Amino acid sequence: MARPHVTLKLATSLDGRIATADGESRWITGPEARAQTHRLRVECGAVMVGGATARLDDPELTARTDPPPRRQPLRLVLDSRFSLPLDRKLIATARQIPTLIIGADDADPAQRLALEAAGAQTALVPRGADGVDLDAVWALLAEKGLSRVLVEGGGQLAASLIKGGHVDRLEWMRAPIVLGAEGAPAVAAIALARLSEAPTFRRVALRELGPDLWESYERA
Repeated sequence: MARPHVTLKLATSLDGRIATADGESRWITGPEARAQTHRLRVECGAVMVGGATARLDDPELTARTDPPPRRQPLRLVLDSRFSLPLDRKLIATARQIPTLIIGADDADPAQRLALEAAGAQTALVPRGADGVDLDAVWALLAEKGLSRVLVEGGGQLAASLIKGGHVDRLEWMRAPIVLGAEGAPAVAAIALARLSEAPTFRRVALRELGPDLWESYERA
């Protein structure tokens, strides 16, 4: 079974940072870039984040476009331990907007049941090296009829996807600011020993979005 087409979206400083050392991240890019992100959510139909991003950033992951979309994208969270607090926006609105939490099959069942009681959908996949087995995630989503997924963070999930060859397209929005090495990286450690091992992408578009640059890449 073919896996969904995976687009990784990054919104960063010029030096590839997504937050300051203290965690401030709203907003690195300008309103034009954020508006384009909402359009990408509609086009893909499903939006994914890692569990840490869902906990710390508390995103809504809705598409706020003009005119409003006919329906909101499915919101996906990879949370191996089903540890997302019930007071987060994704769970508080799960009865109104479909939200699927994907966890590892050895996670605490009570945590999973609490999320389901709050209105979220849940699914189990085998545990993987970085939380959940990504191949099993794609198989699950393909079974649900999803053909395109937009991934929006965080750094560890981005690193796992890139290292594993799971990213088909990269949408990178860069703001004209520099945050320095102490800022949070958009892509966590990949631990490459040689340049020849580096995942390679081919740039297919370069545009301006207000003060920001929007670069599109496809896997080489």
